[in-house]
Amino acid sequence: MLDTTSADSIIEFAKKLKGKTLRTACDVDFDEFKINDKGGYGKTAEKYYFNYEPNSDAEPDFKEAGLELKCSPLKTLKNGDFRSKERLVLNIINYLQVHKEDFESSSFWKKNAHLLLVFYLHDRDLNLLDYIIKLVDDWKYPSEDLKIIKHDWETINQKIKEGKAHELSEGDTFYLGACTKGSTALKSFREQPFGKEKAKQRAYSLKQGYVNHIIASIAQEETAVYGKIIERPEVLDIVQSIEEIVISKFQPFYGKSAEEIAEKFDLHFNPKAKNYFASITNAVLKAILGIEQDKTIEEFEKADIQVKTIRVEKNNRIEQSVSFPAFDFIQIYNESWRESELKDLTEKKFLFLFFKNNGNEYVFDKVKFWNMPFADRNEVRKVWLRTKKIIQTGEIVKGYKTDKNGKISRQLNFPKKTENNVWHVRPHGQTALDTKPLPVMEKETKEMSFTKQCFWMNWDYLRDEIYLK
Repeated sequence: MLDTTSADSIIEFAKKLKGKTLRTACDVDFDEFKINDKGGYGKTAEKYYFNYEPNSDAEPDFKEAGLELKCSPLKTLKNGDFRSKERLVLNIINYLQVHKEDFESSSFWKKNAHLLLVFYLHDRDLNLLDYIIKLVDDWKYPSEDLKIIKHDWETINQKIKEGKAHELSEGDTFYLGACTKGSTALKSFREQPFGKEKAKQRAYSLKQGYVNHIIASIAQEETAVYGKIIERPEVLDIVQSIEEIVISKFQPFYGKSAEEIAEKFDLHFNPKAKNYFASITNAVLKAILGIEQDKTIEEFEKADIQVKTIRVEKNNRIEQSVSFPAFDFIQIYNESWRESELKDLTEKKFLFLFFKNNGNEYVFDKVKFWNMPFADRNEVRKVWLRTKKIIQTGEIVKGYKTDKNGKISRQLNFPKKTENNVWHVRPHGQTALDTKPLPVMEKETKEMSFTKQCFWMNWDYLRDEIYLK
C-alpha cells in the first residue's frame, strides 16, 4: 500500500517499476492514448502509476514526503553501461522572485533536495508507453557536490541580480546549469527585474555529465575509474570554487615544459609518437591535479568540462584553429538551433591549457577556464543557420579553382573564417573520400554524400578573446 507521506514507501513502490513498462505497470487501458509531447512520459507516470495529477507547483511532487519525481531517458553504451540521453531538467527559474531568495530557502532547494529518479531506455521505434524502465532510486546530493551546486545556484542568481539573465549560459556553472526551456517563440521570453532586455525562459538542470554519475552510482557500475580533485569537501569552505582550486594547482608549473613536468611525475612517453604532445599534456593534467593516470577526473566529468591544449608561438600567433567533431549533415537538416549539438557546445565550460614557444621549446604558460559570451554565441548561431540552409538547398559546392600548379580544388559555400570573427566551417577528413551522407542531393556533384565537415573556432578569436584576456 502506497503511503504518499513516507519517502521510504514511495521509493519502495517506485522500485516495482524496474524492468517494466508504463503500459504493463499501470492499471489502465492506454489504447486510446497518444502521448508524444516531451514531458509526456513523466506526466503519464505521475497520473497513472503514482495516481496524482501532474502540476507545476513550487512544492515537491510528494509534498509531505519531500520527494520530487523525475523521469529521464537512457541510452546504452557498447559495453552495456547506461548513460543519460540528456540533462535532467528541474524547475523553472523565476527571474522576478529568485533574487529575493537564499539557497537554503530557495524554491530550487525546496523542490529538488531529494529526488526520486526513474530512468527508462529510449527507443525511437517504440511508443513511449513501451520504453523499458531500467533504473529506479532516490538521490540526495553528496556533501562535496552540494557545496558546488550551492555555488552554481549563487552564480546564476548573481547574474540575474546584475541584469544579465538574458546572458545566462550553462557554461557559467559546474554541476547545476541554467538550460533554456520552451520554444524559440517570443512567448518563451520573460521579463527580468534588473535589466530591460527580455531573457529566454530557463530552468535549473543537472548537467548530463552529473546525471551520468548518478546513473553509474545507482547501477553500481565500477566507480574506481574516477579520481577526485577534491578529496575533502571542507576544502570548498576555504576557497570559493573548483576553478580556484584547479588554477592554484597549476600555477607552480608555469614556465616548465611538458617534458619537465612529466619527468617530475616519472611519466614516460615516446617523443616520436604521432600523438605525443596530446598524450603527454593529458598525462601532465592528471598528474598536476593528483589524479591517477588510469582514472577519469570526476569533477570534470560531472561538469562536462571540455579540455583543450593549445600551443602558442612567440609572437602570440596560434597556428591552428580549434576543431570539433565532424558534424552530421542529416542531423543538422532535421534539428533546430535550440536542440542542436552546437548550441549545447557553445554553452559548455572549457579548460584551456596554453603552452608557449620560448624559442627552444613549448613551456606551460597559463591555464584558463572559459565559457562563450552571449554575443559570441549569437555569432556561432549565424554560422550554424547558414550551414543548415546550405545543406537544405543542396548548394554546398560554389565552384572550382585552379592554382598555379594546375591543381583543381572545390570551393564551398560553407561559412569561411574570413566571414565570421568567431566560428567557421571547413573539412576535417583525411581525404575527400572521407564522407558523410546528405539529406538532399548536392546539386553540383549529384551525390548523396559529401566530404566530412567540422565547425572550427577561429585561431585569432581564441588568441584575442581567451588567451590574451
